[in-house]
Formats: sequence, structure tokens, C-alpha cells
Amino acid sequence: MYELRVAGRLDPRWSSWFADFTLVPDPDGTTVLRGAITDQSELHGVLARIRDLGLTLISVERVD
Repeated sequence: MYELRVAGRLDPRWSSWFADFTLVPDPDGTTVLRGAITDQSELHGVLARIRDLGLTLISVERVD
């Protein structure tokens, strides 16, 4: 399980871009994308999608 924090509040329309993730708005004005990532290749794919959509990545954390 991973949590990827991006700047800004993503509204529910962004869910289609991150179908395997739960989007959780944080009170600090960021959004946490929470979901399972099976390997490094999948992680890099998600990071590339965040970059390609022009989102600002704040942090990536592996959680259990």
C-alpha cells in the first residue's frame, strides 16, 4: 500500500485518472492518493501519470 501526496485538492473527477486509488483530501490543502502498487514498474507508471497531468508531487510513502 502506498500514499502519494500531491499539492491541491483533487475533486472526484480525477478518480478516473487514478482508478486503483482512493483520493483523500487533507485539511492542509493537499490530496493523498492511497492504493496498492505491486512493483517498481507500476510505481513509476503512477509517478509518470502525476507528472504528465501537471500535478505537484509532495511525497511518496509506503504504508502497511
